[in-house]
Amino acid sequence: MVDELARRRGAAGWARECDASLAECREPDGRPLVLAKPETYMNRSGYAARCLAERRGLDIADLLVVYDEAALPLGRLRLKPSGGPAGHRGMESVLAELRSGEIARLRLGIAPAAPPEDLVGFVLAPFSPGEAAAVEAMIVRAADACEAWLAAGVEAAMNRFNVPSAGEPAASSS
Repeated sequence: MVDELARRRGAAGWARECDASLAECREPDGRPLVLAKPETYMNRSGYAARCLAERRGLDIADLLVVYDEAALPLGRLRLKPSGGPAGHRGMESVLAELRSGEIARLRLGIAPAAPPEDLVGFVLAPFSPGEAAAVEAMIVRAADACEAWLAAGVEAAMNRFNVPSAGEPAASSS
């Protein structure tokens, strides 16, 4: 998803800083935009967020953390302005390192129709060929959600993207 946003924004390439891959580009109004992909273990990804925020003088309100969520159906997006980690070790690390729960986050649903027996194995495995179309659609929609967050803020983006995508059942409210 970060790669899709970097492609859309015309990022020239990736550099390494704070144990993360970074792409720098510009928002449509010319403001700088830094896209980061931590390269640490997930449960240590907060270090990259804190290091980058400190080095670049970023306010917590300027951050949007995007991560996979095994508690949401494949393709579902859930944007929130703040909250706890809800059992996600990566988000737990981010919240601990930044010492705040006031961090916007975009959760990308990856759960299959039937719950996996081995959650760790499931999360680390590639998606099946049958899931490819749903994953691609989710990536595009997630990049759209990030752009909406940048342009209009979290509330407007939530109203637009915290609904099931076309063809997705509306039953889950996770």
